[in-house]
Amino acid sequence: MATDLLRLATAGSVDDGKSTLVGRLLYDTKSVLADQLDAVHRASVDKGLSTPDLSLLVDGLRSEREQGITIDVAYRYFATPRRTFVLADTPGHVQYTRNTVTGASTAQLAILLVDARKGVVEQTRRHAAVLGLLGVPRLVLAVNKIDLVDYDEATFEVIAKEFAAHAAALGYARENVTTIPVSALVGDNVVDASERTPWYVGPTLLEHLETVPVEPDPHEAPLRFPVQYVIRPRTAEHPDYRGYAGQVAAGSVAPGDEVVVLPGGTRTTVSRIDTADGPLTEATAGMSVTLLLTDDLDISRGDLVAGAQDPPVVTDEVTATLAWLADKPLVAGARVLVKHGARTVAAIVGELRTRFDEQRLSTVDNPESLSLNEIGQVVLRTAEPVPVDDYRTHGRTGAFLVIDPAEGNTLAAGLVGAPLPLLGGS
Repeated sequence: MATDLLRLATAGSVDDGKSTLVGRLLYDTKSVLADQLDAVHRASVDKGLSTPDLSLLVDGLRSEREQGITIDVAYRYFATPRRTFVLADTPGHVQYTRNTVTGASTAQLAILLVDARKGVVEQTRRHAAVLGLLGVPRLVLAVNKIDLVDYDEATFEVIAKEFAAHAAALGYARENVTTIPVSALVGDNVVDASERTPWYVGPTLLEHLETVPVEPDPHEAPLRFPVQYVIRPRTAEHPDYRGYAGQVAAGSVAPGDEVVVLPGGTRTTVSRIDTADGPLTEATAGMSVTLLLTDDLDISRGDLVAGAQDPPVVTDEVTATLAWLADKPLVAGARVLVKHGARTVAAIVGELRTRFDEQRLSTVDNPESLSLNEIGQVVLRTAEPVPVDDYRTHGRTGAFLVIDPAEGNTLAAGLVGAPLPLLGGS
């Protein structure tokens, strides 16, 4: 039985073999249903292939199969006797960098693929910068298609050295970056060690995923509980019931705990914790519960219940790092919406302070704009105060989305107070 959970994400350039690698992991760990495997065999035969195209286990949509590209974040679940895995498989096309942000936002480890024939390319450096910005603690560089360079050790070493230098410049410690030569198509060093790479003495990809340390859930952090829904049935059986439903984003809460409700700042005490299965003596991060408080307060959706001893800052001026995900560039003075937890507020972009160049690992002060896939530090002025945490301390309550007020499209992923990778590392 699996002992713990590892959340991981994949990223890479187009045609680096990401879908095949994920398919190989699913196939070799026997995480594929018989009917799925039969469908892959039939589709492979139709394509004139003599062996199964394992990428079809991942690229399940007919339209993307026909185009030969993966265009969405797909979550895959598989397990070994040692560990359970949730894998976010993200697309490689540069225009879908925003999907990488989505897939990696909760990852504890990311697998970056490069083609052994091409080495580290522009998209590799961009993805590494995004992963560093999001604070993904561990990276694996999978040097794929090692069979197409005749399993050459020198080629592998050049790629590994170049990526290690890039990752170090982004703030990654050496022990948190692992490079593995693999062939997703043939299976070299994915699940089983390859006899064709006798010069490589490290773990296979699966061995590394099974044994890499997993950071514990942030139960020890101060309480953060965004209110999603106010429950007031007003029935004869429950005439005075008033509960606040949501998911514990960080920390833990128990009856008797003193809390503060933000942005208003009123202090009160938790009287009870309800669930569909009955009351609890404690709720921890990740649990969906209903809190009842000792005082009858004016609380609505979007408010935040926090630990009274270490509450977040309430402010109407937020300094944050944005990963800009829209075709239209961002300029100072733009009017946007900021969605933070369950609260959405109007905001204006006060200034663009810095733009990060993930290719040259340098910064540009006071840029005129941020274009698609660019990362920069900005100041947002909100129409009303919002309770925010520093992203590096509280990932769930330190992240937000920037939304187009006219069309409702997501424009950017924002991280409160997070330094640019070059300025703070990960």
